[in-house]
Amino acid sequence: MAGDLRFRDFTPAERRRVVALTARMALPRADLRRLQRKVEAIEQQAERRKNGK
Repeated sequence: MAGDLRFRDFTPAERRRVVALTARMALPRADLRRLQRKVEAIEQQAERRKNGK
């Protein structure tokens, strides 16, 4: 789904959120699945905006 997204397709706020969520995934007590779902939601939002839907 998000395979053709590039980092420039994200808004600056989305970029910061993705970077922060990715950094939180490195923490020992991180709930990886929950953080991944949040990143996927951001990717889907960017994909919809890119495709004009």
